[in-house]
Amino acid sequence: MRLIPSVLILALLASAAVAKPPLREVREIDDQLMMIAIADEIRKTCSDIDARLLRGIAELNGLKSKAKSLGYSSEEIDEYATSKSEKARMRTKAETWLASQGVNVSDKAELCSFGKAQMAGGTYIGSLLR
Repeated sequence: MRLIPSVLILALLASAAVAKPPLREVREIDDQLMMIAIADEIRKTCSDIDARLLRGIAELNGLKSKAKSLGYSSEEIDEYATSKSEKARMRTKAETWLASQGVNVSDKAELCSFGKAQMAGGTYIGSLLR
């Protein structure tokens, strides 16, 4: 009789672990990380645009806290953030998004103009740049 409640608890815990999607599928985290990555690419590409590094670090820490609040472990978060395949996927996602905004990422001047427009417009990406 005591075994049945234990089995039920284990089954519920196992189903809860399975129900958690990979972080790449958590849109609020993945999309925000993409915006941070775009801002980082702009600051690396454009000599006249700098990053608001402390703001960027704070935003990344906020994403990590959000992921933890959703039940992800530090190991899961670190794997998502450092995985070569995730970085490649994020680059493709960012390039696709930028193209949808009319930006050719191969054109340095176009990317820099986009960065300046983001700063002038007070967008999330612009808030990470100066």
